[in-house]
Amino acid sequence: MISVRLPATSANLGPGFDSMGLALDLWNTFDLNLLGEPGTVTVRTEGEGADWLPSDRTNLVAQTMIEETWPGTMPTDLGIEIVCRNCIPAASGMGSSSTATLAGLIFASALAARANNPSQVLPAVKDPLNLERVLARAVKLEGHGDNVAPALLGGLILVASNGSPITKSVSFTPMEVVICVPDFRFLTAEARAALPGEYSKADTIHNIGHSLLVLEALRTGNLGLLGRAMGDRIHEPFRMPLIPGAIQARQAAHEAGAVAACLSGAGPGMIAFADRAHEQIGLAMQRAFADSGLTARHWTLKTSEQGAKIGSD
Repeated sequence: MISVRLPATSANLGPGFDSMGLALDLWNTFDLNLLGEPGTVTVRTEGEGADWLPSDRTNLVAQTMIEETWPGTMPTDLGIEIVCRNCIPAASGMGSSSTATLAGLIFASALAARANNPSQVLPAVKDPLNLERVLARAVKLEGHGDNVAPALLGGLILVASNGSPITKSVSFTPMEVVICVPDFRFLTAEARAALPGEYSKADTIHNIGHSLLVLEALRTGNLGLLGRAMGDRIHEPFRMPLIPGAIQARQAAHEAGAVAACLSGAGPGMIAFADRAHEQIGLAMQRAFADSGLTARHWTLKTSEQGAKIGSD
């Protein structure tokens, strides 16, 4: 019936805590098919997470779709099958859960459109006002928009909330980055719980200034400025010690040629910025995690100006 393709993201980008995110050229694809026994909802996952993600209504895509579907718009004549083709590792700091939430919301919109006018499902779902509603709801469900906004819209996105989300797409210089993800379960709830309830005036000022400089560096492609600006006092000092090898991986990335490295989102993944030696940087971070007892994988990814791609099967 409908297919949604959504990119990986890296949020925070050092000091831009909960307010900045970047889309990456690695994708999850979700298909919604109407077939089978009426009232049934099944989920089939291929790729990342296939051996452990739920195959029933408790899967995040299906759960979001069901909870967000308008009353009376769930089909009664057919069942629902969702197929998830995942290239983004789950629980990695690369926005996998955000793609699942967005897919569920878009599927809920598709079911509502089908109930209202079956011949106009795709135009209704892709309508800019509908996508704006999807984004607002996703931000509310996630609690912050630095992953869902770039996943939906693509590119480098600034996001803030003033009752409803305020987003701004910023032109930026395309580049390649290195993502290294250790095999370490670091839930978002645990990452949030690690943060203090208050921050000093000095640390707050530090992060405001450095996040603006990071934004300017990414906008202009000034890697020298990025290296000087990539300093955070809000979340990394509290989260990185909880991830074995993360501090060492950041240092290893610098020694291998990265100009800047930081947690990707809340972690446990790391993102490193460089104009060369990407493979060496990824291997160096892997070795640092291995020295702390964790296996890890790395990817060299291009940034993506594209966000959600919605089409019919």
